Amino acid sequence: MRLTSLFLGVGLLVLSGVAAASGACDNANTQMELTQCTAQTYQTADGELNAAYQELISKLSQSSRDQLRAAQRAWIVFRDAECAYESSAVEGGSAQPMVRNGCLTALTKQRTERLREHASCEEGDLSCSR
Repeated sequence: MRLTSLFLGVGLLVLSGVAAASGACDNANTQMELTQCTAQTYQTADGELNAAYQELISKLSQSSRDQLRAAQRAWIVFRDAECAYESSAVEGGSAQPMVRNGCLTALTKQRTERLREHASCEEGDLSCSR
């Protein structure tokens, strides 16, 4: 029973990693191709994150910039630790990089959306830093 649960959990992690990949990964047939596709998808998401970060930071006061930099550094540490944890179920296996990439992509997209929300805050919104 425990082994079955482990395999089901690993399967869900792998599927979540593959689901995070772009349509270009639809034709991937090998683990190496899947891993490369998820790595590429993560790199694209990371580029979008950096663009959103730069857009937001350009709108902030120096004090808010310093706070955002600190928050972003802490978020990166969290993201990397979270994805190491999530991919630990397949540690040492050929699927581990793919699972990790899927996690990195998902968390990076969430963070990008949050940064974009901050950048598009309307004047007078008390939850916005400036």
